[in-house]
Amino acid sequence: MEYDTITVDADEHVATITLNRPEAMNTFSTQLAVDLDDALEALEADDDVRAIVVAGAGDAFSAGIDVSEHADYDTKAEYERWVARMEEPFRTLVSMGTPVIAAAHGHAAANGLGLVAACDLAVLAEGTKLGATAPKVGLFCMGPAVPIMNSVTEKRCLELLLTGELVDAETALEWGLANRVVPEDRLQETARELADTIATKSPTAVQLGKRAYYEMADMEYEEALEYSNERFAALCTTDDAAEGIDAFLDGREPEWSGQ
Repeated sequence: MEYDTITVDADEHVATITLNRPEAMNTFSTQLAVDLDDALEALEADDDVRAIVVAGAGDAFSAGIDVSEHADYDTKAEYERWVARMEEPFRTLVSMGTPVIAAAHGHAAANGLGLVAACDLAVLAEGTKLGATAPKVGLFCMGPAVPIMNSVTEKRCLELLLTGELVDAETALEWGLANRVVPEDRLQETARELADTIATKSPTAVQLGKRAYYEMADMEYEEALEYSNERFAALCTTDDAAEGIDAFLDGREPEWSGQ
């Protein structure tokens, strides 16, 4: 898979997407948003890929939307189509069964912060700065707010959105925006360790379970329990469930078919 603004590498069952506009701090141009979304969709369709890491080339993970594109449009409808393309990866990430891990360093601002929040897991390098910085240029992080509000409390979310100020990696971890904070020279290693851990588990169980999680998050308690029972019953009929249980009872390592 070849793209203009990202690179994609696969190693065994883990794929790495690298945002590759380092000269622009990996800001979301329209092309980057399209490339990222296309790559996520392609990797989701690849049965060999069981986990994905998203990283950034150069000095930053992503500094947000490329606001130089603002001058390309005039009307509200044009701006709506523009920003919808920018936010499409956020939709895709939630709809995917394949788990996605953000590995962020430098800066993760505006849409970059939204991408960190939209990924299922996140590892931050020490020294990373994160913020919903759009008010500094007369805009507002409305799209990024959607995944951010699902990661932090309302007061924390509004502090990020209204002040537009940056927080450090340790604060982001405390607030719930990340799973790990590590030295920068261990960023890729730690993200890969998480991905490898996921990749050793049943791909059927992980992918069905991830989809069920996001579905249940929007349901009332009783509805979510009923839905969980239906999804668990469906999982029980799969080849991976039969293999996993047999392997456990036999004291051997399972051989996943992904079916």
